[in-house]
Amino acid sequence: MSDRVIAPADADERRAIKPLVCYEVDSLPNVDSAFYEQARESLTLVSTTVVAPRDANTFVVPEGHFFRIKSVEGSQVGDLNLWNQHDLSERFFSGKTRQLHATHVTRGDRLWSSIPSLRAMATITHDTLEWYGYDQHGAGVHDVIGTRCDPYTNYMLKGEDYHHCCHSNLSRALATYLNKPVQEVELHIHDVMNVFMCTGFTLDTHQYFMKASPVRPGDYIEFFAEMDLLGALSACPGGNCGSSHSDDATPCYPLHVDILKPADEVLSSWKKAPANGYSRTHGIS
Repeated sequence: MSDRVIAPADADERRAIKPLVCYEVDSLPNVDSAFYEQARESLTLVSTTVVAPRDANTFVVPEGHFFRIKSVEGSQVGDLNLWNQHDLSERFFSGKTRQLHATHVTRGDRLWSSIPSLRAMATITHDTLEWYGYDQHGAGVHDVIGTRCDPYTNYMLKGEDYHHCCHSNLSRALATYLNKPVQEVELHIHDVMNVFMCTGFTLDTHQYFMKASPVRPGDYIEFFAEMDLLGALSACPGGNCGSSHSDDATPCYPLHVDILKPADEVLSSWKKAPANGYSRTHGIS
């Protein structure tokens, strides 16, 4: 008996059904572009965190401040984790961010937090790479589709330990910040925003691919912190992700994270987003 599956007679008709965007996003909380632009006019640099090549570092952003992730020496991508500084169980939700916006994010998009809070953590207020758009391969910049390179997948595919994968980098950085064992805190490491990374899906096999990032020294992506944030950023061992991944052969460069404060009077009308209003009863009275 053959296991071959035969297409039904109406296969073409089924394939031709018009796609629908899953979420009607017009009712999302408004992105007040005028407010963010006004706030950007009075920014003062508070601090700079250096993220060494093939390593990670943490940084804290008070609510109402901005932070910029900057390319400073060479083409380099970074893996970003964000948490509510006061509750690490509320963290960046890459899947929901992807569903509400797109596979790749830029100015005007927001990074959303995990259920049950499900609210804006940060708003992208400037992006020097927004010109890139989507290229002929279907690739874009700043993806929220990849996970993060990790030592478990690396071991599964190569049979060897490699400790500078982004998952390990982020785990070490968070362990240092919290002063806790790395095996304990790695459970807080989550799917990332791949800052500056240029990725897509192949048109024939629909596999996730990467290509050399268009980022150059001086480029940056800027965010407004909608709550008190703890961030961790890894300077990926893939460098610009144009050749290899998870090794020490690829040229890698540092990244900088600048924390910037706007004038106090600009924030007088700003309010932090409340946690999601769903009752959490899940139909059980």
